[in-house]
Amino acid sequence: MFKLLVLLLMFHSSLAANVSWDIFILAGQSNMAGRGGVEHGKWDGNVPPECRPNPSTLRLSPKLTWEEAHEPLHADIDVGKTCGIGPGMAFVDGLRANGSRIGVVGLVPCAVGGTKISKWARGTQLYSQLVSRAGASVKDGGTIRAILWYQGESDTVTKEDADAYKVNMETLITSLRTDLNIPSLPVIQVALASGEGKFIETVRSSQLAINLPNVKCIDAKGLALQRDNLHLTTMSQVQVGLKMAAAFIDSFGNMP
Repeated sequence: MFKLLVLLLMFHSSLAANVSWDIFILAGQSNMAGRGGVEHGKWDGNVPPECRPNPSTLRLSPKLTWEEAHEPLHADIDVGKTCGIGPGMAFVDGLRANGSRIGVVGLVPCAVGGTKISKWARGTQLYSQLVSRAGASVKDGGTIRAILWYQGESDTVTKEDADAYKVNMETLITSLRTDLNIPSLPVIQVALASGEGKFIETVRSSQLAINLPNVKCIDAKGLALQRDNLHLTTMSQVQVGLKMAAAFIDSFGNMP
């Protein structure tokens, strides 16, 4: 309880002092939710240095309250599944390690495993939840700086889904920018390292070909996978988070 009170005091002090309050939305499916260190339905509890808690890194809980962020970030968001290490905490560590002006960071976990991109289209439950949580994240101030997106493994099963990926992703980005009223909202997406079906390269090609303004793509191809050949290992998740941080700093680090 004492630690929580200190955290809340720090948060409200940062607002009063006009300290930078930067918010990032984490969305997609299981590799964003985090399965690093999960084997046979159990997480091994290993937290790399890049993913350890920091009093200045918060996350939005399912009850829409801010709390100190810790792994697994999506444990009570991607419900009914065992969550482990994802890229979110390493992303924040990468921002700070690279000398950015990032102060207090708020992470808004929204990812849900096993979801095709069609499950994220405007009007769906997942889309509405993302928009609602994003709106709640700024009610006390702060700025949504980017959406971090890692998804597509479930769209590799059928050719129809894989072929439609580029249009669906571009539509999703446009819809979110409109509904969040942030026309130039940056999106950092991950090109797949794996997939559930045989059309991985089709989806990857679509991800790498998206050419909307303020959309950047980092490539996870070749990163180590767990024995299921689908989910990234803990250290691969760290690498993804650091790559996303570098992409954000290189492209958007000086945004007001």
